[in-house]
Amino acid sequence: MLEELYAGSRPEGRRELERLERDFDRARRLLVPNLSDWANTGKVLAGIAGKHGYEKIGRARLTNDALIATSAARSGIRVLTINPRDFALLARYCPVQWEARSF
Repeated sequence: MLEELYAGSRPEGRRELERLERDFDRARRLLVPNLSDWANTGKVLAGIAGKHGYEKIGRARLTNDALIATSAARSGIRVLTINPRDFALLARYCPVQWEARSF
């Protein structure tokens, strides 16, 4: 999930991300999607597709965020994202807590 933040970050935000990376490593906590996360991701995407259609959403683009959302929701973890549009949409189909940030 940190990969998503790095991929979308600006050079001036990398220092904060590197600090987060060190903190995650020190805490020895890693969130790994489980079988139910993958299944719930499929259900979330099916719900969105049924209402909005995949062509408008960009299925491949939304899949990673949906997996992040379902995994975080299961664990009660708040998602920090630079993509508020997608997480606002996902939150209508998944009980994810999220916060828009810029890095």
